[in-house]
Amino acid sequence: MQKEKLRAIRKQKGYTQQQIADIIATDVSNYSRKESGDVRIIKDEWNKIARFLDVAVEDIYEDEEAKVVINNDHPVFNDSSSGGINSQFNNIPGSIIQNLQDYISFLKEENERLKEELKSPRSRK
Repeated sequence: MQKEKLRAIRKQKGYTQQQIADIIATDVSNYSRKESGDVRIIKDEWNKIARFLDVAVEDIYEDEEAKVVINNDHPVFNDSSSGGINSQFNNIPGSIIQNLQDYISFLKEENERLKEELKSPRSRK
């Protein structure tokens, strides 16, 4: 399912996919797959995008049933995958995947915060 509301508001406000990709700390090709509905947008990403676009999450959010969730170029297949090589992931509950994605997002943010803290000038004894 394409994210038509998200795409329309992004274009209306004059932002590129690259700018939104930067906000959620991903590359533009991955963001493009998110906006086209091929890859799931997690809750934290919806919140970041909404803040950046200065809109309510409800204004851009659309339910989704993505087949693949990609974090750091490691694919994780959700319960909707079936058969073949993907069947090994069928027994992972979606709630566990969501919790792991949320934790990964938290760690990415914490990593960026710590990088900024290291960059900031401060008195060292």
